[in-house]
Amino acid sequence: MSQQTLDRAPVPARGHRSGLVLAIILTCQLMLILDATVVNVALPRIQSDLGFSATGLSWVMTAYSLVFGGLLLLGGRAGDLFGRRRMFVVGTAVFTLASLAGGLADSAALLIAARALQGVGAAMAGPSTLALITTTFTEAKARVRALALFSAMSSGGFAIGLIVGGLLTEWISWRAGLFINVPFGLAIVLLAPRFVPEPERRRAHLDLPGAVTGTLGVGALVFAFTHAASDGWGNAVTLGSLAAGLVLLAVFVVVEARTALPLVPLRLFADRNRSAAYVNFFLGPMAMMSMFFFLTQFMQDIRHFAALATGFAFLPMAVLIFTMSRLVPRLLPRYGPKPLAVGGALLMVTGVGWLTLLTTESTYFPALFGPLLLMGLGAGLAFAPLNVIVMATVPNEDAGAAGGVLQTMQQVGSTLGLAVLVTVFGSVTRSAGTTGAQLTVDGMTAAFATAAAFAACTVLVALTFRRATASPRP
Repeated sequence: MSQQTLDRAPVPARGHRSGLVLAIILTCQLMLILDATVVNVALPRIQSDLGFSATGLSWVMTAYSLVFGGLLLLGGRAGDLFGRRRMFVVGTAVFTLASLAGGLADSAALLIAARALQGVGAAMAGPSTLALITTTFTEAKARVRALALFSAMSSGGFAIGLIVGGLLTEWISWRAGLFINVPFGLAIVLLAPRFVPEPERRRAHLDLPGAVTGTLGVGALVFAFTHAASDGWGNAVTLGSLAAGLVLLAVFVVVEARTALPLVPLRLFADRNRSAAYVNFFLGPMAMMSMFFFLTQFMQDIRHFAALATGFAFLPMAVLIFTMSRLVPRLLPRYGPKPLAVGGALLMVTGVGWLTLLTTESTYFPALFGPLLLMGLGAGLAFAPLNVIVMATVPNEDAGAAGGVLQTMQQVGSTLGLAVLVTVFGSVTRSAGTTGAQLTVDGMTAAFATAAAFAACTVLVALTFRRATASPRP
């Protein structure tokens, strides 16, 4: 695709075109998010087909989410500097090619490499999705509606990935979960240059020191928690990785404070509501990942659900998240972010806390159905306002960086949260005296208890929101 095609800015979206622009952007966002979980229910078959070890299998998920989260900040700033639509299109193209390569992979190493390359493409396209919504939809009500739908895709995409993965794995093959991205990715690459407006960009450097220290710092922390799950916290490699991650992140903050055009402009955190929204977009996914990772294993390994049934078990949660996304644009201007965020967070705490009562004999109704309903309702209320809070008043020149930080919080939160919860699960199963299914469930309920603590922290953060009405300015 020529540079002229990528640079050509179409007439700003109006009327029916605004719906098409939003559909293109949301389709890309959904595709990027659901790929974090679309292979989750297929992991047993992937392990059997490609000969993964028990410990190596988790990298099918981690390789994608870690690279995605680690490079999002760089992708956000690159979109601000080189053109958000260009990064959106190029990133989607890379993601699509990587999806094709992953579906064709005939070894464990090739699949992990393809998943990592998917993460690179997602990090290039992801921040631009949110920035393009902010700069395309300038009327207040239209922007709130678009951001609420974006939030539904971001929160519900994890659950939709499980449903789609279950369907494709049961009916076709686990490879279809990767191949399905190809036609949607091609459509986005062809339609976006024609219909999605290209905002004005500015040229400058990419803050490579910040990119290196930030990415390596997050990666070291995730590796430390993952390593602790198998080798314990007394292991030298675990402690060394943890210390390196903390030092690198401290250096990252210093670099960002002294750089003229940083990956993360610290002024983004000057607003109290925006800072609290960022923190909750980090803590919330830490709690929610326990639902997706451990519940899929509980259903398949303990209750012997098929892959298809496992995927559809999450349907109530996905439906509620999307339902709430339609209501939040009406509720947010009236009540402001605080009541919605606090109420949603409390529902999430209740839902995850309910899962700590699971036993080997627990059935879907009500032991799983009830928590899934509460989590769907809670996530829809708690997360939909956060996108609006973050993007409502951010300057256009920082829109890509702001979107990159928000999605980084989500991806790094889910990745780091999963690493922490796997560590808790591993410590319980190593030290407990029971065996078999009961031992597995004991580890899962301990992980759910930890996730409930993360969710409780989101309540405390939500209490700091100002009560002012969240109505975004164009």
